[in-house]
Amino acid sequence: MGLFSRLFGRHTKEKPHKKTSGQSCEHQSPDGRIRLVFTLQNGQPHYSVEKDGKEIVRPSRLGFEFRGQPPFGDNLEIVRHHSRGHDETWPTFWGEESEIHNNYNEIAVYLEEKTEPGRLFTLRFRVFNDGVAFRYEFPAQNNIDNIIAVREDTEFAIDVNSTAWWIPAYQPDRYEYLYQNTPLFSLTAPVHTPLTIHSTSGSFVSIHEAALYNYGSMNIKLENGKLVSDITPLADGSKAQVNLPFETPWRVLIIAHNAVDLTKSRMVLNLNDPPNPKNDFSWVKPIKFMGIWWALHIGEMTWASGDRHGANTENTMEYIDACKRLGIPALLLEGWNPGWEGDWMGDGANFDFTSPQSDLDFPRVINYARSQNVQLVAHHETAGNIENYEQQMITALDYLQGFDIHYLKTGYAGSMLGKRDYHHSQLGVKHYQKVVEECAKRQIMLDVHEPIKGTGIERTWPNLMVREGARGQEYEGGGITPEHFTVLPFTRMLAGSFDMTPGLFDLTNSVKRVTSTLARQLAFYVTIFSPMEMVSGRPRYYDNNPAFKFIQDVPTTWEKSVPLLGEVGDYFVIARKDLNSPNWFVGGITDENARTINLYLDFLEPEVEYIAEIHKDAPDTHFRDNPLAIDINEQHVRSSDSLNIFMAAGGGFAIRIRPALAH
Repeated sequence: MGLFSRLFGRHTKEKPHKKTSGQSCEHQSPDGRIRLVFTLQNGQPHYSVEKDGKEIVRPSRLGFEFRGQPPFGDNLEIVRHHSRGHDETWPTFWGEESEIHNNYNEIAVYLEEKTEPGRLFTLRFRVFNDGVAFRYEFPAQNNIDNIIAVREDTEFAIDVNSTAWWIPAYQPDRYEYLYQNTPLFSLTAPVHTPLTIHSTSGSFVSIHEAALYNYGSMNIKLENGKLVSDITPLADGSKAQVNLPFETPWRVLIIAHNAVDLTKSRMVLNLNDPPNPKNDFSWVKPIKFMGIWWALHIGEMTWASGDRHGANTENTMEYIDACKRLGIPALLLEGWNPGWEGDWMGDGANFDFTSPQSDLDFPRVINYARSQNVQLVAHHETAGNIENYEQQMITALDYLQGFDIHYLKTGYAGSMLGKRDYHHSQLGVKHYQKVVEECAKRQIMLDVHEPIKGTGIERTWPNLMVREGARGQEYEGGGITPEHFTVLPFTRMLAGSFDMTPGLFDLTNSVKRVTSTLARQLAFYVTIFSPMEMVSGRPRYYDNNPAFKFIQDVPTTWEKSVPLLGEVGDYFVIARKDLNSPNWFVGGITDENARTINLYLDFLEPEVEYIAEIHKDAPDTHFRDNPLAIDINEQHVRSSDSLNIFMAAGGGFAIRIRPALAH
């Protein structure tokens, strides 16, 4: 009975049951506004959710189907249930806040089959002020050591007349698609989470998951008029193969009064455990880095060897000089290692992660970077060939550690892992986690491209600093719309930090024309959170450009963040306070429509005079016709003031606010 009696977390206290009966029980959020009801209907478990008396989720079934066993979710009875409250504030190693409040009421419902084989399982619900989460817990069973899940019967019975923002699942480019906005009833195939919904009740709801380990990623599909879970399968069709005891990831429903309030939720992080006390993460440090990156994407340089190879000795040292000159503390080296020739994405078998290309004098570059106080970010592109990578991984990570390299970008370009498994399957989830843990042993921080989506495990493993997992600026030149980045704060960003590679000043390039104004590129450093932040453009476009000072000044981690204004797919404005100074930074972006917003400054300290350094679109700026026009000015402000800020089509603004008496 150890599983049944275990308590989670700290600062807990027993709480009385809420309106329980033999076959049902209910629980409320700490503020009393969200109500969860659990019932057994003809022996089948169901839950429903209300907020402020309005139905959010109608009664929805829960259960499982296993290979070689009867379905799990029929003929059940409640053995007992246990409730408790939890209220703590925990410190972050990096993040959108320096401290996060974790407050919920929990009820664990212990269930047993009334007929043979008499199996047991637990449904654990946590009710927060901003939503509901639950998971399945399977204790050790008599004569059952392991299970093979073939279906998870988790329903989310939200009115299908609601509208949603979604990207398709099971597609070759993984999460890298533009979001579509349609009624739920029009879904014809599975979609990824976070799935953000504007429900007919008026609330905004985002369905996601937290603490994803050793299990397939959850997608959502429409089935018989209800949204249901769709777990990414392994190559043999099963969803997961696990030993008992086992706990599924948390199924998460973030619930908000409006779209902006969705972005305030920290439920996904709070549903993860703190780091193991045995693991010292004091070495984890946010960083800003430049890359030999945009020159690769526009064809000026190549990853592969040859006359235009980017990561050769001479070019790498020039970029190190640029980092030193521009005040950027690190440099990413893509294409430093062999294996990039030919159709590398089709196989990935030729990548060597323990030796440089012949025209890169790695020890010389390492020593030169060290002399200039510039750190290096290594790059391991696998092309999805995880067998080749895992054969070399330990030696490759030791190789980096031997050169005192503590930052690594990994990549998994390609539609499948090993040509047979989805990135988001149990196999993929286990591989990504293995890399995180092996890197932690060597004090290496990670930026993962083509990743498994974020589910908050960076609370437990803070060396996992950022992921890609969405369409970023490498898709400029026809694959990005101005609307896209105004959707992400309300969808993808609910899953955690995002490396979208901001900072492009080369906006009129004929190879990849960028759908952004210059002011918007600055704004991305505030609106899109990343503690391992890229400065993605070519150095010559930054030299002698006064707008670049904002990129030099903007932090990569924050004391607190205050979302201010926004609508999904239209615009987003957020203020963030620097962790290490009294300065504030405000960023705003808009879609293809120009707009003027009234920015109230009441987040500032009262009775303090500030200087606002404002970078905004000029009156004649437009992302197509005049993207480089920018208006930079200063003015004195107080918390009682407001600013009228113009954002051009495809534009935005970025403001640094510092106390007037500060130096």
